[in-house]
Amino acid sequence: MRLKYAGTMNTTGDVIRRRRKQLDMSQAALGRHVGVDQKTISRYESGELTPDLITGTKLADVLGVSVNELAGRASRTLDLSGDWWAAWQTWGDTGERVDVHELGMMQDGSFLELDGARARPVDEGSYTWRGELRLWDNESLMGWYVATEGAVRSKGSLYFALHPQGLALAGSWVGQSAAGLVIRGWGAIVRHQRLAEPLIDLLRAADGNLTAWPKSL
Repeated sequence: MRLKYAGTMNTTGDVIRRRRKQLDMSQAALGRHVGVDQKTISRYESGELTPDLITGTKLADVLGVSVNELAGRASRTLDLSGDWWAAWQTWGDTGERVDVHELGMMQDGSFLELDGARARPVDEGSYTWRGELRLWDNESLMGWYVATEGAVRSKGSLYFALHPQGLALAGSWVGQSAAGLVIRGWGAIVRHQRLAEPLIDLLRAADGNLTAWPKSL
């Protein structure tokens, strides 16, 4: 199998503008965090001005990117964009269950935006959601999720280990829901629906201590 890689944006200005918008931050707010005015941030984003090393380091910290990414250098990250299937160990009125649904991933360098479909009707404890993951060293991802259904109280954190060839993600979630203030469960993200629940079963049986990826992937 030939691996595909996803690069970052080409210029520092592109990176600053893209991450600022992803973080829902104004130019003025970003400027306050790094000690410059709104006009300077605008000039950075347009390419008219390049930040010095000290300001660039502050920008990288605030925006959650590496200095290399801020400089627009392409990173060799696995391409995880596209359509996936997600499975989650969760709990409802009838006890423990596994919910499986379609999941869209849109990748920009080492950042992935998630768009989760609903697995069941809302009255059965399912909901649409969005989130973000950050890919680290092509081997793990960390991020967050939040429900996009207006009346649903569900938000939390995500952690996944990544298959070496980018074929699957296995990990866990922890967060708040109607079932409690702090609950957690296993999670699996795969390209093929038939593999979703079996990977959850493996995580559950090993209590998360997988020593090898299943050959079925």
